[in-house]
Amino acid sequence: MSASDEKPAVGDIPEVEKRPAHVENSADLDENAKLADYKAGAMDAEDAELRMTVLEAVRLYPMASLWAFVMSTTIIMESYCVFLMGAFVAMDQFKREYGVVDKYGAWQIESSWQSALQMGGPLGAIIGVVIAGPITSRIGYRWATISGLMVLNAFIFVFYFANSLAIMFLSQLLEGVPWGIFIANAPAYCSEIVPIQLRAPATQMLQMFWAIGAIIVGGVCYVYEGKMDPSAYRIPIALQWMFPTPLAILLYIAPESPWWLVRKGRLEEAAKSVRRLGSSRVTTNPEESVAMMRRTIDLEKTDKEPSLVELFRGTDLYRTLIVCGVYAAQNLTGNLIANQAVYFFRQAGIDSQLAFALGLITSALQTVFVMLSWILTTYLGRRTIYVWGSLINVGFLVALGIAGSVPMTTSSSLAMASLGLIVSVGFTLGPAPASWVIIGETSAIRLRPLTTGIGRGAYYVVNIPCIFLATYMLNPTGVDLGGRCGYVWGATGFVCFLVAYFYLPEMKGRSYREIDILFKRKVPARQWKKTVVNINDDE
Repeated sequence: MSASDEKPAVGDIPEVEKRPAHVENSADLDENAKLADYKAGAMDAEDAELRMTVLEAVRLYPMASLWAFVMSTTIIMESYCVFLMGAFVAMDQFKREYGVVDKYGAWQIESSWQSALQMGGPLGAIIGVVIAGPITSRIGYRWATISGLMVLNAFIFVFYFANSLAIMFLSQLLEGVPWGIFIANAPAYCSEIVPIQLRAPATQMLQMFWAIGAIIVGGVCYVYEGKMDPSAYRIPIALQWMFPTPLAILLYIAPESPWWLVRKGRLEEAAKSVRRLGSSRVTTNPEESVAMMRRTIDLEKTDKEPSLVELFRGTDLYRTLIVCGVYAAQNLTGNLIANQAVYFFRQAGIDSQLAFALGLITSALQTVFVMLSWILTTYLGRRTIYVWGSLINVGFLVALGIAGSVPMTTSSSLAMASLGLIVSVGFTLGPAPASWVIIGETSAIRLRPLTTGIGRGAYYVVNIPCIFLATYMLNPTGVDLGGRCGYVWGATGFVCFLVAYFYLPEMKGRSYREIDILFKRKVPARQWKKTVVNINDDE
């Protein structure tokens, strides 16, 4: 159909419960059935999801929301450790034990070691995301994640008993491997188990749990920061053990992604999984939902097993570049100021106790703003929030640079701290949560574990040099730019805004079949919102 045709408004369609009786679905779970045999059931299920409102989706699929919540919780562990290292380099006791005296006579962790400690996890995570795709494709999201949780339990011992910065770096390298598995699997699993209208809030929970991990670190370090013995940092390290085992137990009883089961040809198990994700009020038969999944997967089907090479061929290259670009841009639009909030506040001239308090406030506000973003992204769309949120963030970053360019006074310090807080919080209202939705929706279903893994790998490849740059810009043993780092991140953020404006499509309200077809038709990114895909189309 014409790209200028208007997509009908969801509000103009009758509610899902008022739909006509179901079609015959005896062929939906027949492995030997042809597309024509189960297409009617597939269309019935897709039509039901497209007509569903957000509140109806929550009411009809409460367990899907619960299991997405559980899987998202795995992100707390990476967030906790990332923010913990950022807090340690600002902690007086840690600096006295492992630091040097700087030119101002204060204890500091050398910029080289500070960068090393914060890049150890990302280096390990690169390994994790590379192995996550093949492992998940073979054994499923649940077992891949459970395996990562058990391995993490062992690696925390290395961190807890470390007595040098070198061993701490090694521990971060090891812990990063399971982090990579969690971050590759969580957005894919969450986007696959919920209906279309819940994909945004389900995947945005990842950003909320990232903020919750920061809150836990902020609270713990605020309490222990004043201690003058190793317990100031040993106890925060030990608290990592409170996460992996309970989460592993919950994931053991969670259903596997029905999309993954359909890809493996396990149609009966997929139907059972769909049944567990919905409530008794769901009007669509699980068999019809499985037929919808089969129809979409058949559009992508080949005789070969999914491989990394496929990610860089044809239209899949464009999809891979979107995922990699959105992931990588998180490092270039102010996120590193958020990740080093406490240290940034210290370098802006704020005293230690107030800096940790501000860090805690920042994390709490981030959690609230992520929840607000659920509403914005669900109703305004992913592209709108991501693109224009990025531009607004650039404005605040430039303002931060200006505040850092004036002579250091109490007023300028408070201005830098305030703008640093605004940048950190604003990032979680726009670009950050919208990026998780885009990552979960963009890739082809059969290549999803591989695409999300490679995408997160791109994040870490950009993250590692950016950590060195961010530390070098802020640390007194580096160039000591302070707030003027806003100019650097403002420039990189503006480039990200331009690329997103021209190449990022709007996928709000689209089924995975529609997304596949629009990519195959090579519809320009800014035309997606106006393009209609007929329910009968298969291509």
